Amino acid sequence: QVQLVESGGGLVQAGGSLRLSCAYSGRTLSAYATGWFRQAPGKEREIVAAINWRGDNTYAADSVKGRFTISRDNAKNTVYLQMNSLKPEDTAVYSCAARLAGRITVRADEYDSWGQGTQVTVSS
Repeated sequence: QVQLVESGGGLVQAGGSLRLSCAYSGRTLSAYATGWFRQAPGKEREIVAAINWRGDNTYAADSVKGRFTISRDNAKNTVYLQMNSLKPEDTAVYSCAARLAGRITVRADEYDSWGQGTQVTVSS
């Protein structure tokens, strides 16, 4: 079974940038699609971005389109989420998830494995 570990979260001022990393272990990254989700206090979990196993198909939610970019480095077994122009409303716990089927989906229940999450806090 694959294990996922997120890193890169922290506190940043509005307008700043962070890069989150999702490191795979236990299985090779190349067989999996990966999604980034976030959940803010009192809100439901939502998809942020996703990338297929080859990295040639990506998805970004409307709320982050043009500001966040998902990418992957299969040689390093890592998926990244570059977050620019951060806003206070981006504050949430960000989690990555793996889907063995390899294709993108926005549905959280279609992902097989999850990381523990990393906190992102954007101050105004």
